[in-house]
Amino acid sequence: MSDDSHEHQSFETRAIHAGNTADPLTGAVVPPIYQVSTYKQDGVGGLRGGYEYSRSANPTRTALEENLAALEGGRRGLAFASGLAAEDCLLRTLLTPGDHVVIPNDAYGGTFRLFAKVVSRWGVEWSVADTSDPDSVRAALTPKTKAIWVETPSNPLLGITDIAVVADIARTAGAKLVVDNTFASPYLQQPLALGADVVVHSLTKYMGGHSDVVGGALVTADAALGDELAYHQNAMGAVAGPFDSWIVLRGIKTLAVRMDRHAENAAKVAEMLTRHPKVHTVLYPGLPEHPGHEIAAKQMRNFGGMISFQVTGGEAAAVEVCNRAKLFTLGESLGGVESLIEHPGLMTHASVAGSALEVPADLVRLSVGIENADDLIADLTQALG
Repeated sequence: MSDDSHEHQSFETRAIHAGNTADPLTGAVVPPIYQVSTYKQDGVGGLRGGYEYSRSANPTRTALEENLAALEGGRRGLAFASGLAAEDCLLRTLLTPGDHVVIPNDAYGGTFRLFAKVVSRWGVEWSVADTSDPDSVRAALTPKTKAIWVETPSNPLLGITDIAVVADIARTAGAKLVVDNTFASPYLQQPLALGADVVVHSLTKYMGGHSDVVGGALVTADAALGDELAYHQNAMGAVAGPFDSWIVLRGIKTLAVRMDRHAENAAKVAEMLTRHPKVHTVLYPGLPEHPGHEIAAKQMRNFGGMISFQVTGGEAAAVEVCNRAKLFTLGESLGGVESLIEHPGLMTHASVAGSALEVPADLVRLSVGIENADDLIADLTQALG
């Protein structure tokens, strides 16, 4: 549950202090790693602090979950073994066979795979909409729609959805609005405050921030829904382990300062790419010409560290750019302090090939790190040739 004592503090303060209570036994200022499976009971049912078995609850995970709720302005935060584990728990909590979900036409490939190959097998239907267009969202609704799923900024085309507008559409339809806030992080964007019902995170990305942990999270402002999610989290069991929880907690403490540098560097890289003769399209919401720029400026603190761009010469040229990069590491994932480069069509988004979510073959995606911006620009310049 969220710790109300931090409710009126600034984000940077909450990131460091929410959930991070000094150890009562030793005074350690960092919560310990409770690497334990079970807990001694003081008589049958006499639980100390409510802990009986670490799938159900673990003090290190509790610290992270309280921190997550505080950062997103929610009542309940839940930490999972991966982002997809969090999504799976959410979908099985919200949906029953015969229900319908509206999903975005640009989304993480693993999310699409979960809908198309897993959830659909037990009778859940889905339709694709351009969530940046409210009319497209309305047109995709059916009487059975129980959830609208949004990524903003989206992966990998950096589309922007007006969260408040789609939240109104969801409420009118009697559906829940789910926002994947991974690209923005809670530092840059607060979907619950804009009307979303549930926020999803891959903690692997900006929250952990150092490419050394895999995790996922759900945060909701509705205490009753939070209890339902917690029930399913325990029943299904894909929980974050204590060490992983501790690593994410450590990463979150520097989230604000890291995101400031990610965004600062990305703005410089995006500006360079717009001037490069071998780049014909730059997708970054911080650019004034981006179709979602004004909405992003309204609902985000800054524009983030993710950039995608399209090169002249098609797929072969895009792959060659990825292969020639040196400082940008060729690899999947994003959000670490080091810069990454990838070809979505052949890597992170291979699972959407042939679908409505298929990405352009000439697309390159960057996760701009916190290195010196001049060094990053020099590396991309040589990679583009």
